Amino acid sequence: MAGGPEFPGAPAPEACAAAPEGMACVPAGPFLRGSDDGPENTRPAARVWLQTFYMDRNEVTYAEYKACVKARRCDPSGPGYTDFDRPRQPINGVRWFDADKYCRAQGKRLPSEAQWEKAARGPDGALHPWGDEPATCERAIIKDETGRSCGVKKLLSKPETGRPFEVGSRPAYRYSLFDMAGNSWEWVADWYTRDYAECGADCLGVEPRGPCQGAATCAGFRRKLVRGGSWYWDAAHATAIYRRPHWPENQPFHHFGFRCAASPAEAAALRAAASPAG
Repeated sequence: MAGGPEFPGAPAPEACAAAPEGMACVPAGPFLRGSDDGPENTRPAARVWLQTFYMDRNEVTYAEYKACVKARRCDPSGPGYTDFDRPRQPINGVRWFDADKYCRAQGKRLPSEAQWEKAARGPDGALHPWGDEPATCERAIIKDETGRSCGVKKLLSKPETGRPFEVGSRPAYRYSLFDMAGNSWEWVADWYTRDYAECGADCLGVEPRGPCQGAATCAGFRRKLVRGGSWYWDAAHATAIYRRPHWPENQPFHHFGFRCAASPAEAAALRAAASPAG
């Protein structure tokens, strides 16, 4: 059996192929999701199984999102603060629906919450992309004793609120991904549950996608999630397990960003489209 006796329903793992440009491969297999001693909404810990997938190495940038808007494939959206419009800063202030539409326009999709967490912590339950050592400003863009965004002030209004840095300002860690901790909160696909026990079978086993397995509507569930922390919040938020719920309409307004993921089939289509013959 592909998943062994622990995951008898798992399909045969697909090998990592050459990743589409700007993406990295996360190989198939089980990983430890959640925590028994973290925040209450991260409990209980459980091993779940994911097929191989591909993840954007960087958060989607302001320039990339605005190019999609200009091409009329994305809806106008974005930051409501000054000094958030540098081309390589992560796009901020988008609705969940905007993030979802952008990823689909690229031939990708928002990662499931499980995919995001495995990409951030690996198979063995590390607390951060680099391991279990605490988040610091040497490792991630967070709030520390010097202030928000590691003490870097935002230009013009409300300088003390800080700003996200350009993507890739800190080293790539697990799976060659940048900024999986800090810099910008990232939308994921799933509906939010108060903990994994409430989610039940939809958050367990093989390829969990949250309540209603990610359907467009899900009775009783109205909020989505962002993951990863940001320049605005301290190290406690910049972990691979921290779960923050919010309304997909992004009201009240917050500065959230995102990155996209792709299945092996979607990645193959992206490679084909990028080839000279494509």
